Amino acid sequence: MAEFHFVEDYERLVANLVATRPIDEAMAVAVGGDFENIGRIERSVVRHAGLRDGMSLIDLGCGSGRLAWALGQAMRIDYLGIDIVQALLDYAKTRSPSTYRYVLNRTLAIPAPDASADMVAAFSVFTHLLHAETYLYMEDIKRVLRPGGRLVFSFLEFANPEHWLVFSGTVEAQRKSETPHLNQFIERNAIDLWATKLGYEREAFIDGADAPWGDAPNLWQTVAILRRP
Repeated sequence: MAEFHFVEDYERLVANLVATRPIDEAMAVAVGGDFENIGRIERSVVRHAGLRDGMSLIDLGCGSGRLAWALGQAMRIDYLGIDIVQALLDYAKTRSPSTYRYVLNRTLAIPAPDASADMVAAFSVFTHLLHAETYLYMEDIKRVLRPGGRLVFSFLEFANPEHWLVFSGTVEAQRKSETPHLNQFIERNAIDLWATKLGYEREAFIDGADAPWGDAPNLWQTVAILRRP
C-alpha cells in the first residue's frame, strides 16, 4: 500500500522540534505535550477496557512512547509500538522496558500475525486519517485481534462542543493558506456502521468529559471500545 499522505509533514515537524528544543521537550511536543500525564490517562483507559498483566497490546501510532512509558511503570505486558516516524520510535525505546518492541510502518496494515493481540490501542490516530484509511486499519486490526480482543481508540466528534475548537482552528489556518495537518472528525453513527460491516461489537462510547477509569482525568477526546466476537 502507498505511504501515508502526511509522512513527510510529520518527519519535518519532528526534525524541526529536535533541532530547536531539548530532546525531552521536543518528543513531548511532537505528540501534543504533557507526556507523562497523558500517558497515565491512556494507561487508565486501556485498563478500563480490559488490559491486564500478561496480555498482548499493539499501540498503533505510539509516537514518542507516552503510553509505553506509563505501561512500563505499572504493568507486565507484551507490547508492540507502531509509528511512521523513526525518531519517535527511537525515543520511545529509551523511555520503556527493554522487552518492548517497536516497528516503523507506513502502510494501512498492522505488521503482526493473525489473532496475535488481546488489544489494539489507537490514541489520536484516526483523528488524522481519511475515513477510508481508518476503515482499512480497522479491518486489519480485526485480523490481528484474538477472539474477544478489543480495539480502543480516541476520536473527535462535532457532537462534543469542546471539539469545535479543533475544527475552528483548522478553518482559520486554512483561511490563512497555512495548510494544517488533517484533523478528521468521526461521528458515532459512522463508527457503528463500520463496526457492523467489519464484524465488531461496539462495547462503549465514552464521552471526553467523563473519566470512568478511576482517579485519572478525562482524555478530552471521545473513546470508542470495539470487541472482536
